[in-house]
Amino acid sequence: MKFSARSSATGCAALALLLSLPAFAGGDFDRPEVTRNLRGPRGPEPTFKIQSGIDGDVFPAFANYASLQTPDQRKWGVVSVKVSNSTDTEQRYRVAVRVPGWSDQEVQIVNVGAGAARTFIFAPTFLPRLYQNREIAAATAQVIITDIAGDPVYSTTVPVRLRAVEDMFWGKGFKYAQFIASWVMPHDVRVEGMLSRAKELMPGRRLPGYEDWKDVSGQEQETRLQARAIYIALQKQKLSYVKSSLTFGSNTNISERIRTPRESLIASSANCIDAAVLFASAFENLGMEPAIILVPGHAYVGVKSAENSDRHLLYIDVALIGRVPFEAAVTSAERGLARFQATQITKIGISDARRAGIYPIPQLP
Repeated sequence: MKFSARSSATGCAALALLLSLPAFAGGDFDRPEVTRNLRGPRGPEPTFKIQSGIDGDVFPAFANYASLQTPDQRKWGVVSVKVSNSTDTEQRYRVAVRVPGWSDQEVQIVNVGAGAARTFIFAPTFLPRLYQNREIAAATAQVIITDIAGDPVYSTTVPVRLRAVEDMFWGKGFKYAQFIASWVMPHDVRVEGMLSRAKELMPGRRLPGYEDWKDVSGQEQETRLQARAIYIALQKQKLSYVKSSLTFGSNTNISERIRTPRESLIASSANCIDAAVLFASAFENLGMEPAIILVPGHAYVGVKSAENSDRHLLYIDVALIGRVPFEAAVTSAERGLARFQATQITKIGISDARRAGIYPIPQLP
């Protein structure tokens, strides 16, 4: 797992922090702005400023998250349009945004009061092509603004760089770590196939998840057996460590390529974060509550041991799957986490991320 030497993991941000973050488009990153008024200077008139992405980069996981929300819910976006109305009357416009060849068009009817300025966030739905894109690609966002009568008011295009579908942007201090849940894909057919093999390693050939009729101790024992069966099934598939985290574009010190569970299973290769999202996918498929745990330079997976108890998580150092037995991987995780202060550990509960609206990146056949 690749992190900047200067990056240090922080405690996992509360769900409220996630929902209060500024939009990528129009947020706290330095990006070029494009301002143009098509009309000649005839006294005070509205002006428009367009911003896109993170330093011009559009990350598919974030774009997918934003497109699932209504405009008034968004704190994130692919493109933001700031309208400054210096006139003495309210202005109303039809604003249309799309990335030609890559997305649908999103249209918003906006109102800006006299002397006011408002920013509107756009996240047009991307076509399947984006989720097939394996390398950084150049594209153009198109913005067309008309008045309600349909007369042109303003238009422009801004360059955007579409990042590869596997690219994850962590942000400084793992600010956006919750979005790792986009790589947790419990319904992938290959994850389900792996679980089918794992059940053959269980007593009674069952992977029941949590069984609420058992007491906490019984559930903890069952959880350990299921985690062990998944671990051994992946060992039998010869899953082992391959780093493969290189990506391109800006902010590469705080972003990296992460394999989807499908890719890891096809190639029988995974680094620590790849293996963590693979195991988390398997646990979530079973209705269990997994977590991804980040520490400086490494990642572990955890799973709540009992459904109605927060007293204990089972931690696994899944990067060791190609080298050591299950019990040794559990011991390694416990010892590894004990070396860090609480402020150096970031824990992302996948169920928390789902409640925040972070769902798996669309997977294509």
